[in-house]
Amino acid sequence: MSEKKAVVLLSGGLDSATVVAMARAEGYVCYTMSFDYGQRHRAELQAAERVARQLGVVEHKVIGMNLNGIGGSALTDTTIAVPEAAVEGIPVTYVPARNTLFLSLALGWAEVLGARDIFIGVNAVDYSGYPDCRPEFIAAFERLANLATKAGVEGQGFRIRAPLQSLSKAEIVLAGTRLGVDYGTTVSCYQADDDGRACGKCDSCRLRAAGFADAGLADPTRYA
Repeated sequence: MSEKKAVVLLSGGLDSATVVAMARAEGYVCYTMSFDYGQRHRAELQAAERVARQLGVVEHKVIGMNLNGIGGSALTDTTIAVPEAAVEGIPVTYVPARNTLFLSLALGWAEVLGARDIFIGVNAVDYSGYPDCRPEFIAAFERLANLATKAGVEGQGFRIRAPLQSLSKAEIVLAGTRLGVDYGTTVSCYQADDDGRACGKCDSCRLRAAGFADAGLADPTRYA
């Protein structure tokens, strides 16, 4: 029998590491993809490499793109401050078109590999107001994937898998812990330092800390 392959988007954070472990638990041979897109820090790319090694993926690929050339986000424009308090609506840490671009490149690699499943760690419960993390977006991209590809036209359809979609951060932490994820290797902070230490103040840090607290588990995050 041929291997059951999956492409998994791996940012190096808590959620995407959990998704790699979930895909492996379902019997997928995993190929992970990260992006050097002009983000504030490279610590998350280093974390992604650690997670890929720890979880035994077949190949980990890093794709470069210049989203800081577009700007418009606190994650790609250092003149825009990362908020350290909760905000209403879509926060300035939203990166325009990011998940659309990431999924498009993952789709291309999946078609080349003969993989039919693409995993992404978006979440609609703790999704911080990002429009490209909603179930409606995932469903729409899956339709696009099957319209815009040779494999889709020939009846070998793609699935966009978002297994964290309806889970709380605590449920994600518990699921990953059961699957052996070492969260000490991950970096979730929007403004981590060069050593990968978290600020403890940004929205991502707050959600992560609350997840461990609600799960009743020690937080392995290294803070600056």
